[in-house]
Amino acid sequence: MSDDTWHQDAVIYQLHVKTFCDSNGDGIGDFRGLIGKLDYLQRLGVTCLWLLPFYESPLCDDGYDISHYERIHPDYGTMADVEAFLQEAHRRELRVITELVINHTSDQHPWFQAARHAPAGSAKRDFYVWSDTPARYAEARIIFSDAEDSNWTWDPVAGAYYWHRFFRHQPDLNFDNPHVRQAVLKVMRFWLDKGVDGLRLDAIAHLYERDGTSCDNLPETHALLKWMRTDMNGRYDKRVLLAEANQPPEELRAYFGDGDECHMAFHFPLVARLLAAFADADRTPIVEILERSTNLPGGCQWALFLRNHDDVSLSSLGARENDRLMAVYAPEERMRLHGGINRRLAPLLAHDPRRIEMAHALLLSLPGTPVIYYGDEIGMSDRLDLADRDGLRTPMQWNDSPGGGFTSGRPIIPLNDDPEWGVNGTNVARAVATPSSLLNRVTSMLTARRGHTAFGRGSLTFVETGDRAVLSFVRAHDNDAVLVVVNLSDRTAALELPLPGYAACHIAGCASGVDVRPAAEHGLTVALPAYGWSWSRLR
Repeated sequence: MSDDTWHQDAVIYQLHVKTFCDSNGDGIGDFRGLIGKLDYLQRLGVTCLWLLPFYESPLCDDGYDISHYERIHPDYGTMADVEAFLQEAHRRELRVITELVINHTSDQHPWFQAARHAPAGSAKRDFYVWSDTPARYAEARIIFSDAEDSNWTWDPVAGAYYWHRFFRHQPDLNFDNPHVRQAVLKVMRFWLDKGVDGLRLDAIAHLYERDGTSCDNLPETHALLKWMRTDMNGRYDKRVLLAEANQPPEELRAYFGDGDECHMAFHFPLVARLLAAFADADRTPIVEILERSTNLPGGCQWALFLRNHDDVSLSSLGARENDRLMAVYAPEERMRLHGGINRRLAPLLAHDPRRIEMAHALLLSLPGTPVIYYGDEIGMSDRLDLADRDGLRTPMQWNDSPGGGFTSGRPIIPLNDDPEWGVNGTNVARAVATPSSLLNRVTSMLTARRGHTAFGRGSLTFVETGDRAVLSFVRAHDNDAVLVVVNLSDRTAALELPLPGYAACHIAGCASGVDVRPAAEHGLTVALPAYGWSWSRLR
């Protein structure tokens, strides 16, 4: 684990300690349970774990409302359990990324409680953003407009309005206050000292407020990131910062700076284009967004995902396209939340194992560091009857026992009880025992991917296929070149690729029906079944 650029070759697995494995039967996942599942994650072939918030919190927003940054929520264990987890993960050469939620805190945080009781204009009051009127910063959008009608909330104790870009129980910190900046730096150092390998910077686009602006992506935010990165580089080796900002790629690119801000940034606009491509069996949206996503500073990388713990945002699309895809993927109101799609990957792709496998093959071969959401590797579904985002965050389905192998007690979030997609029909034990299962297919993909630096570090060159339903490109790094061909449609595809003089050695592909062979005049001929895919090494 000595490479300073390890994140470029990583495959990240996102999980919530709360819903992964319960060791003591209280129905809540914990660090001891997670430690017991590290061998599974190592066998799967992922190389880094991203943990959702596990800090002290009233859990009004599933832990993103933090009431103490340096304490563990007692439901999940103790600090000693966290330290044991980090030791066991590192022993298996699994790196760990945790959350640094610094845009806001819980309104129960001691900082906020002190602020609301402190005199106006004092250092303690100014830990947060206050106003005598809710009219300030009117150009800033209300992110959760289905839950909040303003970014300001009146606090009767302080006798003033406080600012919040998210829920009213999550007041925003005031980064114009140097004491706030130092407090945040102290939190960052605390977790890096514990041994975490990276920090996901939640809601990083919204840190500062300025009149007459959208209060997003302000220059002051980038100055702060450079300051944090400098401090991190001066004290620690091989650590990374991952930016979470739902912005167009042209604005996202700024979060890399000149290689002196974040090492990675989530590519939110790509997710919307992937869904458009899957809906229409048309590669065009993927090609267009990737052509806008090039020329990153050295050592920097996109973080790519198909699904995660939040609703799918289509905000990067035009209104008409947004509405069309909402109708395709979320035709019922209960499938929608905060203006996005509140569904897991498998139901989005109609539980079709061919399409789900194809989507994973694409995720693992596009330029960037892939992120797999827990349970997607077995085709877990969602529960539309649960409130808010809990339907996306049901417990991991390990086996068909009453507690799904997750707990011996009653789970705090109900298990998925669908006869086919719930614990009885879809679980790890069944998938392991079925050679053709999605889990075994994804494991094989990850095994193949590890042998090729081109996937993590290589350039991207699109190859014309003559068929809009077939996406093809070459990933190349040093002497390693891999040809990727993906059929986005439900029909077979036979095509000729203009790669004269090349031979192809098959690495991995869908279960059957793939044929890649040289054609003397035209380069390579490729045959793919419906939703088929192929990775081949070029020689």
